[in-house]
Amino acid sequence: MPHHIQLALTVNGEPTEVAFAPYKTLLEVLREDLNLCGTKHGCELGECGACAVLLDGQPVLSCLVLGAECEGRDVLTIEGLATDGRLHPLQETFADLGAAQCGYCTPGFLVTAKALLDEIPDPTRDQIREALAGCLCRCTGYQQIFEAVEAAVERSAKTEGERSAKAFALQGDDDDRRSATVSAERHQRSANVSTEQRSAKASTERRSATVSAERDQRSAKVSTEQRSAKALAERRSATASTERDQRSAKASAEREAR
Repeated sequence: MPHHIQLALTVNGEPTEVAFAPYKTLLEVLREDLNLCGTKHGCELGECGACAVLLDGQPVLSCLVLGAECEGRDVLTIEGLATDGRLHPLQETFADLGAAQCGYCTPGFLVTAKALLDEIPDPTRDQIREALAGCLCRCTGYQQIFEAVEAAVERSAKTEGERSAKAFALQGDDDDRRSATVSAERHQRSANVSTEQRSAKASTERRSATVSAERDQRSAKVSTEQRSAKALAERRSATASTERDQRSAKASAEREAR
């Protein structure tokens, strides 16, 4: 049984540990040990491009790279091209424009084209042709492949524009919400001030009413006291008059008796 080596690397964004025989190429490790069979066996001489993958973002022919050389490195295969369940624009345009026919060479074309667009977002036809020169296709004649890459550029730009527009709209919604919040807070403060003013006014009116009632009570009390004093004076005057009349009558009676 051959001796195995174990190494850690990142494959399609996932940290991965794998054990394999030290003589294996990256192509063999991907297909046989990690079960990622989208990368194809072709010539195994580095001439057809069917085995292309991205190693640290750069296209390489995995049939010419030893697996042991990939410790700690980042590998992207055709299986990792889609994100969040959505095909990469290149995958969409290859399907829409007939750039994939038998499909055997397609994974190598796709990852190589992705590396090109990552480096040059809007390449010319000559740049596309040069970048894909190492990938061979026996079906399409290459015209559809070049057109698919150009269409992917347009689709990516459109998608990015839609995302920017959506982000702008969301920003506008955030601004509207903040404005509405500020307005609501301003109205709330105004309402609080109005409530405080009404409370202060009501309190002043209550104090004024209390003072007025107390004044009326004092006036009523003074009037009552005055009436009582007048009545008392009148009673005293009447009593004195009666007593005086009585004394006068008594004196008259005494005089008549004498």
